[in-house]
Amino acid sequence: MKIKALLLFSLLITVFSCNKGFEIIDKPIEFGDLRKQLSLEYMNSHYGIIQDSPTIEPKIIVLHWTAIPTLDASFNAFVNTEIGSHRTKINTASNLNVSSQFLVDLDGTIYRLMPENFMARHVIGLNYSAIGIENVGGTDSTPLTEKQVASNIWLVTYLKDKYDIDYLIGHYEYTNFENHELWLEKDSGYRTKKTDPGKDFLLQIKNATKHLNFKETPN
Repeated sequence: MKIKALLLFSLLITVFSCNKGFEIIDKPIEFGDLRKQLSLEYMNSHYGIIQDSPTIEPKIIVLHWTAIPTLDASFNAFVNTEIGSHRTKINTASNLNVSSQFLVDLDGTIYRLMPENFMARHVIGLNYSAIGIENVGGTDSTPLTEKQVASNIWLVTYLKDKYDIDYLIGHYEYTNFENHELWLEKDSGYRTKKTDPGKDFLLQIKNATKHLNFKETPN
């Protein structure tokens, strides 16, 4: 435990003493009229939200892994507007493709895929209020890296400073919100089991951002 604490302390020193080394690079996915239309339809059918623009008021940051070993392949999973026929567990819920506001490569490079305050489809029940951070990798052969840990800490801090965000969660924790006021999912049968971004990875980010005073994830 002492070794882990020392490693985390060293990582925090690196993150907060080298803020100038972090930047957000725009790498946009398709977000034209069709994606806007499908996003608005999703917000209506799943959350009962009717509005003219697919904007959100972020209250939650959700950390993910792509379970894909490369940046290019991870990006290609999100870039198209419409979801592929191979996503049989979720494509019946909407034709809108999955996406995320951010994608972090194995080397820690941070990419912004779409406007931060536009809805991305990345977490059931909460998309209308959630900013997603996808991390390349998460497989046995391509585990998440310490550089990704550092970038996630910086990015979470950036987002908390910019928006009135209450929660920081891992994707696998999303069902904890089912009886919470933020949960709006209308389809009671629309659930998937998730394990990303891994408990150890999430714990490192949560421990490093305790000073931001996020609320405890519901049990």
